[in-house]
Amino acid sequence: MALFNSSVPAIDRDLFKDLKTIVVFGCSSNPYRTSYHIAQYIQQAGFRMIPVNPNETEVLGETCYPDLASIPEGVNVDLIDLFRNKVHCYETVEEIIEWAGDRPNKPVIWTQLDVSTPKAKALAEEHGFPYVENRCFMVEHRRAE
Repeated sequence: MALFNSSVPAIDRDLFKDLKTIVVFGCSSNPYRTSYHIAQYIQQAGFRMIPVNPNETEVLGETCYPDLASIPEGVNVDLIDLFRNKVHCYETVEEIIEWAGDRPNKPVIWTQLDVSTPKAKALAEEHGFPYVENRCFMVEHRRAE
């Protein structure tokens, strides 16, 4: 079975061009978890990585926030990479929309493989948020380089 489906359109390379700060929502300090490896990749690729997980205090040397509301004022987030079970995707998108509120930009909502739901995607798009569904950030970023 192929890991890459060539019928899926590639992500526009411009999406990565202006990214500086990426939230890894559901980030784990467990080195055996995918979210840990992607967070590590994000750091090594030169992005600022902000972990969010109520069960962690630090991941990869970064303060881990329990929720989006705990991220300090003035931090501009460009992308939120979701690592939660798909049953929580809609409520997570709701949280992102509420948190983004009056912020100057709407971050890209990026759902890792098998995280997105049609209902969550529709909600994000209804509120004008860029939405990438069921893609691995690391794979797509490497492909765009």
